Amino acid sequence: MSNILAGKDMLAGKVALVTGSSRGIGRAVAQRLAAAGATVFVTARSAQSASTSKRDGQEKVIAGTLAETVALIEAQGGTAIALTADLTDPQQRASLIDRVVETAGGIDILVNNAGFASYSVIATMDDDVFDRTVDHYLRVPFILSRNAIPHMRARGAGWIVNIGSSTGMPPIRPFRDYNKSAGDVIYASMKAALHRFTQGLAAEVLDDDIAVNSVGPSTAIMTPGAADLIPEGFETESVEYLAETVLAMAHRPAAERTGLVAFSLHYPWAAEIPVMSLDGATELPRLEPPEWCNPNMLPLGL
Repeated sequence: MSNILAGKDMLAGKVALVTGSSRGIGRAVAQRLAAAGATVFVTARSAQSASTSKRDGQEKVIAGTLAETVALIEAQGGTAIALTADLTDPQQRASLIDRVVETAGGIDILVNNAGFASYSVIATMDDDVFDRTVDHYLRVPFILSRNAIPHMRARGAGWIVNIGSSTGMPPIRPFRDYNKSAGDVIYASMKAALHRFTQGLAAEVLDDDIAVNSVGPSTAIMTPGAADLIPEGFETESVEYLAETVLAMAHRPAAERTGLVAFSLHYPWAAEIPVMSLDGATELPRLEPPEWCNPNMLPLGL
């Protein structure tokens, strides 16, 4: 396996921040960026403790810690630094980028992944759930991106990747039974807003050579945080395809690749990008997107 194929050293000397990286998608993205040579800052509310999520009025512990993420990255020969940050706290989210810059001297890559998903149909949704969903999926990416841009400008380039979702696309018609009862409308609305935020910000910072793209699963990924939200029997995909797509959005000049809303099976398939294991050592099979995927997704991104 050649270093070129594996992407090894592609991000050598780069500093990345991946939010919500104690487990799931965030952890996988952090591993892949580290395997490509980046120094990766990983964040969550606690370094040693698994986080809790409130759904349907009940607290649930979700497996995964920052310490485990750092250990996995170091075991594969990468460099990771854990920074605890509660992104629901205005002061902590406002200071996070500065903490990365103070430690590493700058920032090159920001991956806005941290999320909060508590589904409820509109008729019974609490104001708190609405507000927290808006905060996590629009306010936090806005604040972190705004704070990162001056530092990326100072380095002459940068990459912002927002983790999107197929739910942010117009739903398939006729409506499926899932759409009638899933309770994902506000979550999906914020993901749609994040897609538009991505495209608009990409135009604003294009001349600074800062690329802004969105990457979401083509189907769904069975992460610890999403397991309770995915319908039984729903076909899912491996997280490696999304992590590879994020890497593809985090190294090319903005003039070549920016403003895309891309999806994890569609983009590598159409762009003929090899998908590697999270440690960059093994090439995975090419996977064509299933025919039942949302038809509004375009192979090379919106």
